[in-house]
Amino acid sequence: MSVSLVVIRLELAEHSPVPAGFGFSAAAGEMSDEEIKKTTLASAVACLEGKSPGEKAAIIHQHLGRREMTDVIIETMKSIPDELKTTVEERKSSEASPTAQRSKDHSKECINAAPDSPSKQLPDQISFFSGNPSVEIVHGIMHLYKTNKMTSLKEDVRRSAMLCILTVPAAMTSHDLMKFVAPFNEVIEQMKIIRDSTPNQYMVLIKFSAQADADSFYMACNGRQFNSIEDDVCQLVYVERAEVLKSEDNLWICLICGHIGCGRYVSRHAYKHFEETQHTYAMQLTNHRVWDYAGDNYVHRLVASKTDGKIVQYECEGDTCQEEKIDALQLEYSYLLTSQLESQRIYWENKIVRIEKDTAEEINNMKTKFKETIEKCDNLEHKLNDLLKEKQSVERKCTQLNTKVAKLTSELREEQEMNKCLRANQVLLQNKLKEEEKLLKETCDQKDLQITEIQEQLRDVMFYLETQQKINHLPAEARQEIQEGQINIPMASASSPASSGGSGKLPSRKGRSKRGK
Repeated sequence: MSVSLVVIRLELAEHSPVPAGFGFSAAAGEMSDEEIKKTTLASAVACLEGKSPGEKAAIIHQHLGRREMTDVIIETMKSIPDELKTTVEERKSSEASPTAQRSKDHSKECINAAPDSPSKQLPDQISFFSGNPSVEIVHGIMHLYKTNKMTSLKEDVRRSAMLCILTVPAAMTSHDLMKFVAPFNEVIEQMKIIRDSTPNQYMVLIKFSAQADADSFYMACNGRQFNSIEDDVCQLVYVERAEVLKSEDNLWICLICGHIGCGRYVSRHAYKHFEETQHTYAMQLTNHRVWDYAGDNYVHRLVASKTDGKIVQYECEGDTCQEEKIDALQLEYSYLLTSQLESQRIYWENKIVRIEKDTAEEINNMKTKFKETIEKCDNLEHKLNDLLKEKQSVERKCTQLNTKVAKLTSELREEQEMNKCLRANQVLLQNKLKEEEKLLKETCDQKDLQITEIQEQLRDVMFYLETQQKINHLPAEARQEIQEGQINIPMASASSPASSGGSGKLPSRKGRSKRGK
């Protein structure tokens, strides 16, 4: 089984205090700081090797992450040493004994006794503190790097005596955490609880007495649930080193022009300056180490060999070669500065020539564009005047149209009112028309009845006249017989009302004719 190591780096703001006892290195005493840094950056150098400046800038910018400084709370819990434990136990036993009780009473009596001079009993200075001394609040950024170096869990392989619990749920208190690691209290030297702006979780650094103890804790607790209720598990990683640095400690000064900027692992201002000016040498302000951006390595230990003139690393032991070392460094620095100044002179002269040429072309282009702009402005002024005239005419038309619309609206309103009145009158007239039609129908029915009666009377009259004419043409005897004759009209039966009615009218006519005759 293989595991990877991580590096925890706490980058602090300029005025933030430095937490106590935060630094740790698994390789302490085996490698120097420069060797550790060289080993750590080996993978980054290999990743950037052979890339163009643009590609390098893109890769570095991708790995920078968010740079937002927040408050970081560090709570330190240290184990009680054996000697201190023994002292505490002896104190407890002595307090329980009668002799200790008598000594306490005697000390109380001495304290309660009034001193001869109160001013002599008071100390010159009284030291005190407030708050919890094991909790520190700093302002900065917590970085977590993976070293890309895998190691096995064999006993003969060196790893680290410090472990990090990456994500501990915020609901888990310090007391719960102490109960979780209680089986290993004997081998834990210190434990740091780190809380930053990450919500709902925090991180814990645990320093063990030896690597074997860290291995035992890793095998027992890695992937194990914190409790039987929640699903969160303990995620452990080995810590290769924990370091603290200030934000201003990544500052570099250009040895050519004196430009100051932060390093490539912060905001990359010094590297951007190299990309813009090709000033290859920059010196770190904290330790005066010189970096060559072109060769991508440190050159503060490189000097020119006296035999063949090649650049070699200068090494010297003892105090006898200090002057020679200083002279060599001064000579090398002068040589580098001279060569760089010459190359910069050529570079800037060529750049000035290019700038002058580009400036002349830009001036000509600007003049041409200026003339075109003036012509466009004149055309736009003419168009603007025409548009203003059109606007005035359109406004006049709009005013006239608005007047007409207002008039038509008024007329429409009047027409609507009139139409409303007409509709109301139409309803009344329709009702009157219905009444008149009804009355007319009744009148027509009456007239039809009267006409029918008149027609019957006229038919009777015509029958009478015809009968009278026929009788007048008869002989006298026949007329005499008719006059003296009688007509018997039987009672009309219900079965033949028509016949009886017809027979009843004829005698009446005859009677009338007789009477008239």
